[in-house]
Amino acid sequence: MTTTSSRSVRFVEMTSTALSALLADDRPAAQTELGFLLGDEFLTNRAKWLWQYRLDQLTRDPSTFGWLVKLVVADGIVVGYAGFHGPPDEAGMVEIGYTVDPSYRRQGFAKAIVTALLERAASEPAVRTVRATISPTNQASLATIAGFGFVENGEQWDEQDGLELIFERPSG
Repeated sequence: MTTTSSRSVRFVEMTSTALSALLADDRPAAQTELGFLLGDEFLTNRAKWLWQYRLDQLTRDPSTFGWLVKLVVADGIVVGYAGFHGPPDEAGMVEIGYTVDPSYRRQGFAKAIVTALLERAASEPAVRTVRATISPTNQASLATIAGFGFVENGEQWDEQDGLELIFERPSG
């Protein structure tokens, strides 16, 4: 469990069964599989795109399981989801991603999530660099990573998210 700004979060792995249930709009089946109630944020079009993408990753390479999307739980309540875009690449880089349910935003959960993701990355010897890519208009996420040692290192075009600024920091 990670504590930041008086917030504690823990991660619960999202299974392929839960991802498939969410893709089928079967929230009750996903909740039964995971053991937690899930908010509307888990059934948005954007979330469904992510569930399909991660399910495809798991199907292609089951060894990615521990790196991909996880529920973010605080005090027994799911406050969002987070994870890495995959295991470390050949250069030892992992990219973080996180979403906080709108009803739990501006309460310190995003910083607690980033802290937990950085701790996870630092615990893996194969990880040397942690990356975050953020839209230049996403002020909340830009503010979230401030103070974590990320340095802007370019930009990229993402088919799903458009223009993104690339930020990186050493994993340790």
